[in-house]
Amino acid sequence: MQSAEKKIVEGDLALAVEQGLETFAQSVRGGVLRAGDAGFDAARTIWNAMIDRSPALIARCVSPADVINAVNFGRDRDLQIAVRAGGHSAAGSSVCDGGLMLDVSAMKGIRVDPNRQTVRAEAGLTWAEFDRETQAFGLATTGGVVSTTGIAGLTLGGGIGWLGRTHGLSCDNLLSVDIVTADGQLRTASASENADLFWAVRGGGGNFGVVTSFEYQLHPLGPLVTAGLLIWPRQMAGEVLRAYRDFTQGAPENASAYAGLGAAPDGMPIVVLIVFHHGPTEEGETLFGPLRRLGPPVADMIQAMPYTAAQGMLDALNPPGNRVYWKSEVLRNIDDDVLETVIGRAAECPSPLSPTLIEFYGGAINRVGVSDTAYPLREAMYALNAVSYWTDPAQDEANIGWARGTFDAMQPYSPGSVYVNFLGVGDGTEDRVKAAYGPNYARLARVKGAYDPNNVFRMNHNIVPAR
Repeated sequence: MQSAEKKIVEGDLALAVEQGLETFAQSVRGGVLRAGDAGFDAARTIWNAMIDRSPALIARCVSPADVINAVNFGRDRDLQIAVRAGGHSAAGSSVCDGGLMLDVSAMKGIRVDPNRQTVRAEAGLTWAEFDRETQAFGLATTGGVVSTTGIAGLTLGGGIGWLGRTHGLSCDNLLSVDIVTADGQLRTASASENADLFWAVRGGGGNFGVVTSFEYQLHPLGPLVTAGLLIWPRQMAGEVLRAYRDFTQGAPENASAYAGLGAAPDGMPIVVLIVFHHGPTEEGETLFGPLRRLGPPVADMIQAMPYTAAQGMLDALNPPGNRVYWKSEVLRNIDDDVLETVIGRAAECPSPLSPTLIEFYGGAINRVGVSDTAYPLREAMYALNAVSYWTDPAQDEANIGWARGTFDAMQPYSPGSVYVNFLGVGDGTEDRVKAAYGPNYARLARVKGAYDPNNVFRMNHNIVPAR
């Protein structure tokens, strides 16, 4: 990582000093960091090691008041504002160069109401922290498939997770949010209050303000689910992926599965199914029986486990510190031509760390109308993710090229749409953002124009405000 001092945009920092930096720093209870301060480099370092940026200032927000003061300070000085919660953005939107970074990762308050089966959760929580609290009451809501992901970014973009086929997306389970908008006002958005804003934050990303807390509907779950990985040698990829297709076409809504092509720790090329089922253990055992007997697999890790363990079963495959380049697209189907193309592209992957993933949706996700929330992909059943992970910057060109090549090869099989949370580095063009939001883009632009007409929150997959 380059020296933070060398990367500071001195003009922005000087401007901030001239126009009230000391007063601002005193107004942020969590403190304000500058290059050279203890904790500055840790705060600006995010999950994707390709992203090496240095803000002029980092506001360590611990309350809505801190967020309000930071938004006002940054807006009044026209500083670029980035918001870090979980820091898991593949595109690196959590941190900016030379501007103001709002770090809300310390905001971890959470209160479960077991009687109403709801929870109020602050924006700095990860899904591991969230699930630990809700599972103490035998409750859960749809969260991501990597437990170190923050609840904020995932929910604002939609929120795909293992429970989605049963209970819908994370954003489908939102009851309200508290959000600081570009004018520095703390607003509540719900179905009955600021309803247009509530519609927009359910899939529209960080375009509309800084959410300080989320209220979710919870659902009974537990104590055990049936989940795990099945692994076969790569030579069986065709047979396994066809069996996966058959499974997804008949799976009950309390079950889901992803298929992946990658490499074992010893470098052996493999094909993997990642499966999940909630309900009676014997039901899950029966459901996954035909897949377990296929081959048979060289490793069968399916077992009854706590939901919190299932939520973390992919964490080791997605550690911080890798360089990450992500290309994704929705698939119309996974017919034989699609599967053969996926297998062929995976065989050319330059890094043993990189997975090619097919994700499976449907169920409750698809029973919500396309325009009922900002998230529009209500007809999608499958998506393809080509995720390049590597560690050596000298290998950037090869790994980025592979992901792009895989994306290009899959274009004939895609309607052109993409999940906004899967837009990676370089995917922030207006065309790609419009592809992510489809028929909802125009309405999102109008809401953006109403709440952020000057595009204060532009460090994201940006929606251009309608004038």
